[in-house]
Amino acid sequence: MCVRRAVVAVVLVALAGCAGAPTADLGSPPSDPDGVDPNDPGDTAWTGTVVRVVDGDTMEVEFPNGEVDTVRLLGVDTPETSAESTSPDEFEGVPNTDAGRAHLRAWGAEASAFAESELAGEEVTVVTGGDRRGGYGRLLAVLYVDGEEFNERLLTEGYARLYDTEFALRDAYAAAESEARAGEVGLWAFDESDSSTEASEVDDADLPPLPDDGDGEARESVPAFGIGAAAIPVSA
Repeated sequence: MCVRRAVVAVVLVALAGCAGAPTADLGSPPSDPDGVDPNDPGDTAWTGTVVRVVDGDTMEVEFPNGEVDTVRLLGVDTPETSAESTSPDEFEGVPNTDAGRAHLRAWGAEASAFAESELAGEEVTVVTGGDRRGGYGRLLAVLYVDGEEFNERLLTEGYARLYDTEFALRDAYAAAESEARAGEVGLWAFDESDSSTEASEVDDADLPPLPDDGDGEARESVPAFGIGAAAIPVSA
């Protein structure tokens, strides 16, 4: 029998200028969260289960009240898996060529498979100071797996780039991406001569469909918030 690993999803919700919202020590998630409804601003922590991995940076979590909510991992961006959505310009060092786009699509599929293997069916704890969402209505979160940040792991293992907005962990995430790039880890190990122009070994039909509000993280408006630190306003 496999031992289930505890996953902690910390939703970053301390909006700048938002007074009166309850706060939690996001660096130390509670061991016994008692929240029921993720939309109740009076609750600060819930236990739930990852019921679906949409892609490398987006998951669906079922909460104690039976509601299933979409969680978007904060501060990271895994490559898209469709030709029309692939954006090499967002991944420094990967050229905007057929080979570069194929390389990113393949790594988008790798990131999805990695998230599926690590998170699907896992129990999670969601910690928040209130219901705070991005422009597509998704909860913005950091996931912790056995005390380790899953978001940062995507960066250190080369599955994602830094999604560069102002938040308290930005510098740590930037350093993780920089180290992965310097070491040519994962998607950063691009070699034009080794790259096929085929989209991916994973057929798009094998990938789960996007949520109704679309993926759109590169265009999703992200509010100002902090994690374990004072909130930092987002630049205009």
